[in-house]
Amino acid sequence: MNAEKSGIAGGIAGVFASIGAVAGTGTVIGLGVTGVTSGLAAVGSVVGGGMVAGLAVTTAIPLASGIGAYSLYKYLK
Repeated sequence: MNAEKSGIAGGIAGVFASIGAVAGTGTVIGLGVTGVTSGLAAVGSVVGGGMVAGLAVTTAIPLASGIGAYSLYKYLK
């Protein structure tokens, strides 16, 4: 596996982690409209915001995980 593939794999894992965080943290569990709304608000409240902050956090998770996987691969290689 090369560095680019490890970065992509890390990003994909981050996407699934983001979906799980949004679906499972709200007052309404699930991926319906109310579940996503309450999930984003719950994730955003961790950083002191609301839904928009939750959206920023959940989009940063795959990016950070992809960069982390790429960097770890480059470090260990």
